[in-house]
Amino acid sequence: MEKCRSLLLLVAGVLLVLQPALSADPIQYISWNVSYTEAAPFGVKQQVIAINGQFPGPIVNVTTNWHAVVNVMNNLDEPLLITWNGIQQRRNSWQDGVSGTNCPIPVGWNWTYDFQVKDQIGSFFYFPSLDFQRAAGGYGGFIVNPRAVIPVPFGTPDGDFTVLISDWYTRSHKDLRKALDDGKDLGMPDAVIFNGKGPYRYNNSVPADIDFEQLNVEPGKTYRFRIHNVGISTSLNFRIQNHNMLLVETEGSYTVQQNYTNLDIHVGQSYSFLVTMDQNASSDYYMVASARFVNTTIWANVTGVAILHYSNSKGKAVGSLPDAPNDFYDKYFSMNQARSVRWNVSAGAARPNPQGSFKYGSINVTQVYVLRNMPPVMIDGKRRCTLNGISYHAPATPLKLADRFNLTGVFKLDFPERPMNRPPKIDTSVINGTYRGFMEIIFQNNDTSVQNYHMDGYAFFVVGMDYGEWTENSRGTYNKWDGVARSTTQVFPGAWTAILVSLDNVGMWNIRVENLDTWYLGQEVFVRIVNPEITNKTEVPLPDNALYCGALSRLQKPQKHSQNATSGSSSVKAGVIMILSGFLTYLAMLLG
Repeated sequence: MEKCRSLLLLVAGVLLVLQPALSADPIQYISWNVSYTEAAPFGVKQQVIAINGQFPGPIVNVTTNWHAVVNVMNNLDEPLLITWNGIQQRRNSWQDGVSGTNCPIPVGWNWTYDFQVKDQIGSFFYFPSLDFQRAAGGYGGFIVNPRAVIPVPFGTPDGDFTVLISDWYTRSHKDLRKALDDGKDLGMPDAVIFNGKGPYRYNNSVPADIDFEQLNVEPGKTYRFRIHNVGISTSLNFRIQNHNMLLVETEGSYTVQQNYTNLDIHVGQSYSFLVTMDQNASSDYYMVASARFVNTTIWANVTGVAILHYSNSKGKAVGSLPDAPNDFYDKYFSMNQARSVRWNVSAGAARPNPQGSFKYGSINVTQVYVLRNMPPVMIDGKRRCTLNGISYHAPATPLKLADRFNLTGVFKLDFPERPMNRPPKIDTSVINGTYRGFMEIIFQNNDTSVQNYHMDGYAFFVVGMDYGEWTENSRGTYNKWDGVARSTTQVFPGAWTAILVSLDNVGMWNIRVENLDTWYLGQEVFVRIVNPEITNKTEVPLPDNALYCGALSRLQKPQKHSQNATSGSSSVKAGVIMILSGFLTYLAMLLG
């Protein structure tokens, strides 16, 4: 018995040592099997990418400051990476899941992402970042909830819906990327889908027997709708028949609360609305996502339609769809709508301080980059897209790994601050960002379609947009007070959008266009942000389970293939805690 007491004290001592490492912030363990499955979003059976058999994938639901440990098993027939759209991953670009930071997960291998959703709240999504795979699925919602001690600027909704809208082709993602490789345009999509399902048959143009999305609600209650455009290249206008949508949040920022009857949601963007079920339920109601800035006659049937069903509904939805915006004579309609999305500077953030306490408008800018995109051009016989005349080439060795191991010749820190008068080229040119600097980026869109830009690792402030060429005088129109903080912004054709970003997150971070076609053809760049002081406080070290490829392939160890395998110190500590806790309980029982 005395030995048991001694062992009990020993185990308790070990637990006291290990427990603080885990108890500070909870950990959400997730295991994903990424594979192909068969679906028919538009009535045509085709191969899609599923996660744990689901298309779209499961919703990740965590609370701010939690750690997410996501083990991904790649059962596709090509390499895979998952990226977290809008999740900032403080100090940890090792987990970003794009070609510049991570080696792809080989076919038949698993890899464990381990990151903290530090000081974030709101609505985000994840998706596969390589080789046009997002066009086949593999995406899902990512919700970060506030801690209970942080007030929310609206009442608790009665329910919560994640809605993933996207344009959709019945051709496979491999066929789509081959078309781009062959110098062709993708052409008009076949459909717009809701949560992986095709349109409700609102007229005879929609094929019969298509599975459609239906959201079931109770009269008088208020629901939160988290809408994400996870599509390929089509801006979509979202609306709910006869219902107002109160905008409350976008990509981790609480917004000034305003009612909209419709809102343009561009590729890669996420919005949260509160919608009250205040109609008489004489029938079901349409939810619509229709293409914007296209020939509406030709695109008339490329419209996503889902159903909002009251529990006391007296019948099916009938009649015409709610009208889309008619801005044929007002090219500023959508831009003014975008300008109306503003930051709620008095609302709390993920920390107790209000969002507006940052006062971004009073910070001195230290770097300015004007990033201009043009229509596709031919470079060395290949159709490519560019930023400042450079079409990004992804090297075999990820930029982040090359930087960590001091490899030369992988990339150059020479990305031009302004468009240059020289022939376009394919290159691996990186922006050299100044740690703790304040950067102004102007996206100048000289193409004929909307381009949507995203920056990993950051929420930036959208301070201005207008038609025409940006000039130094354009700064006089900037919103220096309540420009919304987000990670994805639209840039209208023949127009510019200006953002401000505080470079306080060390790493190698991706700036990309979210339109899959122009992204695939080279429209991206990376920003290298290095703390000159060597410390683990501003960046986590290279993870133990890092994959190696390219010039560092020799460092890669063989992997024992296991779908349930996890790696990383947090997983090991958690396992030890579980075992010792169980043993401690058993000993306590023995001792009475």
